[in-house]
Amino acid sequence: MKAYEINPSAADGMLRLVNRADPEPRPGEVLVRIRAASLNYRDLLVADNAYGVSTNNLIPLSDGAGEVVALGAGVTKHRIGDRVAGAFYPDWISGPITAGNKKRGLGGTIDGVLAEYLVLGEDALIPFPEHLSFEEAATLPCAALTAWNALTEISRLRPGQTVLLQGTGGVSIFALQFAKAMGAQVFHISSSAEKLALLHEMGADHVLNYRENPDWDSQVLSLTNGRGVDVVVEVGGPGTLERSFRAVRVDGSIVTIGFVGGGAEINPRAIIGRAIRLTGISVGSADMFKDMNRAIGLHGLRPVIDEVFPFERAADAYAKLRAGRHFGKLVVAI
Repeated sequence: MKAYEINPSAADGMLRLVNRADPEPRPGEVLVRIRAASLNYRDLLVADNAYGVSTNNLIPLSDGAGEVVALGAGVTKHRIGDRVAGAFYPDWISGPITAGNKKRGLGGTIDGVLAEYLVLGEDALIPFPEHLSFEEAATLPCAALTAWNALTEISRLRPGQTVLLQGTGGVSIFALQFAKAMGAQVFHISSSAEKLALLHEMGADHVLNYRENPDWDSQVLSLTNGRGVDVVVEVGGPGTLERSFRAVRVDGSIVTIGFVGGGAEINPRAIIGRAIRLTGISVGSADMFKDMNRAIGLHGLRPVIDEVFPFERAADAYAKLRAGRHFGKLVVAI
């Protein structure tokens, strides 16, 4: 099969196209012909050898979708031709996250999906809604499931509550779609007037330009009559977290899933003084993935894809992700 590997000899850690032996499923495993893969911010860390583990010669990317082409002995949950997406953590099937079930992560600590074929255990392959294409389904395993986990499992979002979202990456766009489907009011910040207009078209109730108005936390407080929002999905990290502390209500929730903003250390005084629940999460389980897919199917939601790149232009997808020019997800068709 054709596959991309992280190239340890390249200064930028970029990709090398290689030929590998076609994988074969062992008992309990399934062989999937990958049709599409999508990128996440994590993939830049992997490419830059900044993920904290050795990524030399690793097949990157965690998020892929395809069709079942072979079954190992004893497999009962899938048939040839099933359309499936792989779980980010193939060992985290149900229950809470543990050190054990998060040890193996596609495209990080084990080979990922930027290849023609993938073998996974049958419990780690999740059928996706019939109305989605392979390209759309490939956006679900990390970004969508992280947003779903943040809003439903951690925050227990209820109709009528308020949510603050940041930026226009995959997690934030999915969080907007899910929050509106749940009947929440959404405050969304971005630095681009064009992107803010698109967010408003998608249903964001209040859009705030943080470049023009760096004190966006004060704006959120004003728009909520001084109360603050119920939930913040925090993607910036130290660069935005201090303002999120001020924008969330007393006894509100901040779910932090990223650190793209950089910044200084965090002062815990605001957390204590406002009784804020600050929770870090990492994607979600296979069972959560199934729950999310049922909701996506019920509401007919469609992922927002910025651009689909052909397999031979995978490096261009990385370049666009690094430049931050995208709105929604970047996908590689395989």
